[in-house]
Amino acid sequence: MDWHHVDDEYHKYAEEILYSVDAILYGRKTYQHMKSFWSTEFAKEKFPVVAERMNDLPKVVFSSTLNNVDLNDTTVIKEKVNDYIMELKQQPGKDLVILGSSDFVSFLTNFSLVDEYQIIVNPVILGGGKPYFKNITDCKLLKLVRTKVFKFGNVLLCYRLA
Repeated sequence: MDWHHVDDEYHKYAEEILYSVDAILYGRKTYQHMKSFWSTEFAKEKFPVVAERMNDLPKVVFSSTLNNVDLNDTTVIKEKVNDYIMELKQQPGKDLVILGSSDFVSFLTNFSLVDEYQIIVNPVILGGGKPYFKNITDCKLLKLVRTKVFKFGNVLLCYRLA
């Protein structure tokens, strides 16, 4: 992801997100990607606050194929995903966040289990890639609730279901 533009302002946004949540939710692929980076000494030295939060927050991985996880405070959920998410959402505390995990977000979107979509647009034309929303079963109308333009050119778009 060398095309993903980040700077100090973006890292401050990441810190704010990670301090506003009680847990991080992942699909398998994103979990494996995040684990391979945020647990490294490089990440801990270069991005100490984000690395600490990424490593210390409880994590839930939703996967039908992953059997073992080796990060602290990580749980794997293989079935009854909808029920588990609804239980999590009913617990008191801060918000939950899903980082990346587009297949998982699409799955949850079909069951209207996502309260807010925070989409970051990077000022890069890749010429290809994976669609963020796929296999959506019906049209979902969204309402823009806030935006943020980062100095480096990234744009945060925050939407809720209309």
